[in-house]
Amino acid sequence: MGVQVPPGLPVMDVIVIESNKEISQGSEILKLMASLAILLGSIYVFYTYSDLSVLIRTLLIIFSVVVATFIFFTTHRGSIFWSFLQGSRVEMRKVVWPTKEETLQTALTVFIFVLILGIFFWLLDFLLLFVTNFIRG
Repeated sequence: MGVQVPPGLPVMDVIVIESNKEISQGSEILKLMASLAILLGSIYVFYTYSDLSVLIRTLLIIFSVVVATFIFFTTHRGSIFWSFLQGSRVEMRKVVWPTKEETLQTALTVFIFVLILGIFFWLLDFLLLFVTNFIRG
């Protein structure tokens, strides 16, 4: 049985996509860093320039988030994330939500069960207090 050698690491220079389109890893990292820098820069400006109107600073944050999101979605990871979001939206449409009657019935069942357990634990506490007082004399 000997020791197995793990496979080598993938090449980090170029990403090959199914359509044989090559994307350089450097441009991907540059876009991701630019997106992060825009977000961090807008937060820095928001807190540094407190003499500006709150409305202007808030609009700057919103604009920066939109621009950073757009830059992120132009990357390969962004397109993978977008595909994930689309797939999760399709799955969310498949969910069968309970009817109003089922919701009310379940809520009533939970309420009754909690009430019964509350009474049970109150009686158990009363019994243990009685036994403790009896033992202590």
